Amino acid sequence: MSTETIKPQPSVTLRFLAAPTDVLIAGAMGVHGGRVLERIDKDAYACAAGWAKTYCVTAYVGHIHFTRPIPSGHIVEVRSRIVYTGRSTMHIFNEVYSADPREGIFTLACDCPVIFVAMGEDHKPTPVTPFEPETAEEKRVEQAALSRIELRKEIEAEMLRQTYTRDSTAPEITHRFLAKPTDVNWGGNVHGGTAMEWIDEAATNVTMSFSGERTVAVYIGGIRFYQTIHIGDLVEVNARLVRTDARSMSVMVHLRADDPRKPQEELPLAIHASFTYIAVDLDGVPLNARQFVPVTAEDKKLSEHALTLRKLREKFAPHPPVEIPEQPIKLTS
Repeated sequence: MSTETIKPQPSVTLRFLAAPTDVLIAGAMGVHGGRVLERIDKDAYACAAGWAKTYCVTAYVGHIHFTRPIPSGHIVEVRSRIVYTGRSTMHIFNEVYSADPREGIFTLACDCPVIFVAMGEDHKPTPVTPFEPETAEEKRVEQAALSRIELRKEIEAEMLRQTYTRDSTAPEITHRFLAKPTDVNWGGNVHGGTAMEWIDEAATNVTMSFSGERTVAVYIGGIRFYQTIHIGDLVEVNARLVRTDARSMSVMVHLRADDPRKPQEELPLAIHASFTYIAVDLDGVPLNARQFVPVTAEDKKLSEHALTLRKLREKFAPHPPVEIPEQPIKLTS
């Protein structure tokens, strides 16, 4: 039997048809943000694992702008490509397009970077083949990835500096459940995309409960993964609204998970994320946000924390990874 060594490919494109089951809330304008995140993570994982030739884990997802809804019935195309590699990390940029299959014209819905870490048989980070950009476009996108490294470090440090206690009047909601066998990937851990869907559901819950309206995620500033989640783990997802502006609502989410036989108050942090939501009417038009007024010292501190994160993004002004084409992309292109 002859064998052939196939050179690792730096990009993967997957398509799926957005189904009614991808819409979380009855009457919503399109696929829920958490489901989009799940699809992004799975495509990015296929790209990372194909390049590294080993099991990979999600380390970071961030700087995501949702520019428009993806209607049920659309063909959704997720394009993932490696743009930069470290010793054991792969920086992957992802673009999500969708098209009405009757028209076949794809337009951009969102884009974001995802960082994966390659894991060896010893469950420790293992080196990956370096990615060498060759074309002018590959070099441009590599610079976009490099421009975000310092921003990511600053955001992570700012998020870790904050404490969250019960001394708060802020609206918050906690979801608790056990991780099921259907939640895990072939490595035996809960898929990062599945965990992101859980986070988005909790954040949507707290913003809808507070505003009394339908809400949609419009921006995700950073999702940091600290440890893996396993089958049977008790998962606790806490979403707290920390700031409102004219239209937006800033939410901080902490996902903790561990063996349910351990005390619930000792569940270690698995994921920390920051989201921005807006309320919309039945036609999807943005509404003014109901205002949350910070009362306690912690309320005020976390409100300033959300503002600091915004200022950091303005300070570093990372390069855009995607150049939107002047002409729509045809299904047959």
